[in-house]
Amino acid sequence: MEYTDKINLENKRKLNELLKELPKFCNDFFRYLDTRNTSSRTRLAYAYDLRLFFQFLQQNNPVYQKKPMREIPIQVLDQLTPTDIEEYLAYLSFYETTAGTEQTNGEKGKSRKLSSLRTMYNYFFKKEFISTNAPSMIETPKKHKDNIIHLDKDEVADLITAAESGNSFTARQLTLHEKTKYRDTAILTLLLGTGIRVSELVGLDVGDVNFKYHSIRVIRKGGNESTVYFGEEVSAALMEYLELERETIAARALPEHANALFLSLKFSRLTTRAVEKLVKKYSDAAKINKKITPHKLRSTYGTNLYKETGDIYLVADALGHKSVETTRQHYAATDDERRQLAGKFSGSIFRNQDTGAPYQ
Repeated sequence: MEYTDKINLENKRKLNELLKELPKFCNDFFRYLDTRNTSSRTRLAYAYDLRLFFQFLQQNNPVYQKKPMREIPIQVLDQLTPTDIEEYLAYLSFYETTAGTEQTNGEKGKSRKLSSLRTMYNYFFKKEFISTNAPSMIETPKKHKDNIIHLDKDEVADLITAAESGNSFTARQLTLHEKTKYRDTAILTLLLGTGIRVSELVGLDVGDVNFKYHSIRVIRKGGNESTVYFGEEVSAALMEYLELERETIAARALPEHANALFLSLKFSRLTTRAVEKLVKKYSDAAKINKKITPHKLRSTYGTNLYKETGDIYLVADALGHKSVETTRQHYAATDDERRQLAGKFSGSIFRNQDTGAPYQ
């Protein structure tokens, strides 16, 4: 069974457990989502969001406080007003989970949870199980555009050097580094050189790498298969890892992880959390004054590709975005830089092309 199949199976198992908690009428909604070819990850995210909504309802509505969530009737959706939905969004700003931990949501978190609620309401409204649609009357929380954090060329060089050399590490860290430096360098180079997601990276098997065509086979978010191409730097880093390091670890790998491209020292497939910690370790060692995550390495690739080509469609395809509009929104700041460059370029029309001096 492939890594993605295992992840999908685990997500479906978790969803089935959540459905035992959610109101009975939610079962129809999740069957509908399944027919829409949504990913197992998306359906699981919907389930978590909706469970939080019904927990809020139980905490704040005396009628349902003593009633098991599973027994909440569909009529409750008709009883809620837009004001109730606004109160829920306000609640999301800061609340305590059932485990006793404190949780917050910003604009992005609130927007996603409102979207989950809208999708559920829209389904039951169109099916005429309910006659009102309170979430549709609520404006999506305004999301402010953040500047894309990415590495410049010097920072990329510093990050790779930190992985190759282990400079600034303690003696204990250096001992560990000697066992994983080729793997870690290959991971950072692959993320920077292809822009793949960390979830796509940890899902790679050895057989997914094709050195003849300088490509890897990845399973994109949503389950689609894609071929991603890489350059000489990525090829060299991967080859060094495979020849000088991986075989030693793979010899003791657990059978179900034996095909994984990137293995941990526990002889199992590397996890997304482990890669996140790895990226932080080397960005700290390189003294990069930015909060760097695997996604920021993806942004670095996307930003550089867009600056080099100016082709937003190529960037969208390379990053595996389903909609070019998603790419356009992410790289709006880069568009501004390109427009500024165009403004500076236009000034050349007023200067003598031979001397560079302004026309008199």
